[in-house]
Amino acid sequence: MARAYGSCQISASIFILLLLFNVVQSFYLPGVAPEDFHTGDELNVKVNKLTSIKTQLPYSFYSLPFCHPKVIVDSRENLGEVLRGDRIENSPYVFRMRDPQKCAVLCRVTLDGKTAKQFKEKIEDEYRVNMILDNLPLVVPIPRLDQVAPPIYQLGFHVGLKGQYAGSKEEKYFIHNHLSFTVKYHKDEQTDSSRIVGFEVKPFSVKHTYGGKWSDNTKLTTCDPNSKQPISNSNSPQEVADKQEIIFTYDVEYQESDVKWASRWDTYLLMNDDQIHWFSIVNSLMIVLFLSGMVAMIMLRTLYRDISRYNDLETQEEAQEETGWKLVHGDVFRPPNNSNLLCVYVGTGVQFIVMVLVTMMFAVLGFLSPSNRGGLMTAMLLLWVFMGIFAGYSAARLYKMFKGTEWKKVALRTAFLFPATVFGIFFVLNALIWGQKSSGAVPFGTMFALFFLWFGISVPLVFVGSYVGFRKPAIEDPVKTNKIPRQIPEQAWYMNPIFSIMIGGILPFGAVFIELFFILTSIWLNQFYYIFGFLFIVFVILIITCAEIAVVLCYFQLCSEDYLWWWRSYLTSGSSALYLFLYAVFYFFTKLEITKPVSGMLYFGYMFLASYAFFVLTGTIGFYACFWFTRLIYSSVKID
Repeated sequence: MARAYGSCQISASIFILLLLFNVVQSFYLPGVAPEDFHTGDELNVKVNKLTSIKTQLPYSFYSLPFCHPKVIVDSRENLGEVLRGDRIENSPYVFRMRDPQKCAVLCRVTLDGKTAKQFKEKIEDEYRVNMILDNLPLVVPIPRLDQVAPPIYQLGFHVGLKGQYAGSKEEKYFIHNHLSFTVKYHKDEQTDSSRIVGFEVKPFSVKHTYGGKWSDNTKLTTCDPNSKQPISNSNSPQEVADKQEIIFTYDVEYQESDVKWASRWDTYLLMNDDQIHWFSIVNSLMIVLFLSGMVAMIMLRTLYRDISRYNDLETQEEAQEETGWKLVHGDVFRPPNNSNLLCVYVGTGVQFIVMVLVTMMFAVLGFLSPSNRGGLMTAMLLLWVFMGIFAGYSAARLYKMFKGTEWKKVALRTAFLFPATVFGIFFVLNALIWGQKSSGAVPFGTMFALFFLWFGISVPLVFVGSYVGFRKPAIEDPVKTNKIPRQIPEQAWYMNPIFSIMIGGILPFGAVFIELFFILTSIWLNQFYYIFGFLFIVFVILIITCAEIAVVLCYFQLCSEDYLWWWRSYLTSGSSALYLFLYAVFYFFTKLEITKPVSGMLYFGYMFLASYAFFVLTGTIGFYACFWFTRLIYSSVKID
């Protein structure tokens, strides 16, 4: 009977394993599943927003008088895509799998003064047109100086360019009205089906001509479908001016590729010189690890000697003659000024730490790859909302340790202080974007969804966490606190709070500033960021350096008989946010070409929010490191 029961268990286990294997085999990320096409199948070419690294203001593709289909259909975007300003719509381009086209006429447009001005403004600001085919973004291959190396790929093609006619100094505006597309596909020899693995374009400006009156069957003299001669920039490019007639045309070429569908994003992600990136990251990590090891070794040796000496003191007179951190044992756990605010910030920081860690895990596992547009931002928002329970719990636990009784007030402030600040600044920036009529402005429906996530999910979870945290027994101090505060002696100049706080932020910033360059480049220069494995390592190093620098300076502070460590531990590592913002200012003036005041306000507004979040995150790490450190050392010595 037992043997039969055991065999049933094994059979059931094997069945479950096979079921899980099948589920895993058939699992694909939303919108990232491969699609097979047969010869002649229609391919849906979609248009996305117009982007510019000079203005940082995205616009809908059809905000310019391009050719458009009979009915414009908006694709359903996720929350992250909407917040990024993506506006994905159908296009009039007709592609059929492995069916090349030559000189296909899209439409004819006659400009007036208004539309000509719109095109000129977008060309002046170097706007690019973004398109999508089978979830792949359109890229322009740019050959490197080294012909052997693969080309650099630029996301999207420019609306047009500025130039001069031969023998003239007057600057004119020219539009890219002829697009030569290349669709790369990987062919399955068994089924003869194909999967798209590349989507490239070469834009040209050509002033098309034709004979007779224009009709749907008119043949262009500048573009012959039967000719094998490819279109190139002619001596007569298409100028943008009032009453100019523009004829939009395109070619489609299909190239078989050895690249498999699973590897098709590698071309897009390996746009930059990897060696510089890898060398910089590894070099930075080695320096930080070396410094961290030195700091840890010094701290362990010094503390061991101090604790041994204090425990070997035999008389009360000897103890009174001693100086150092043991003398402030009766005051070191005295609640700080504005303890409620400290609880709120610590709770918010815990919310950030958990959110970042979970996001990193998903990103490293590949769930938040660039192929899943808007996925990273959506995941961060949702995780932030649901991690509110940890914020409430942490704030309430600390508040109860400070002998607080009104936990609901702390929960309310935890739920509203940071989000309200962020939302206030975001609302002002969004109003500026609305004023520019940009597609980056968040619509009313999305704003309502954000309000629902905040008030409907985040706030209740913060209160639930606070309720649970406050019902837990209070954290007991390892030593008793004196009723009368001890007078703090005059401190040396290098122990001045402002000086030590500013010094404390240098090392944590040094751990991330190289990776920060690549992150800023991906955000503001419209490139992909994908090395989440390295980012996770850098985040771990950031945690270690924040903790160690806060502990070291806290130790020196206590040795100087200054027991006001609560807020200073938070500000010491949190001051790295100031260096982050200063670096953002440096990046703005050295790497970006933003000239419009609104675009500059957007940049500094968003970078202020990023720095504020970084302050809360790193400050909380430093606080908890010092909190653990002080409890450890004061519980390790004998207090008479």
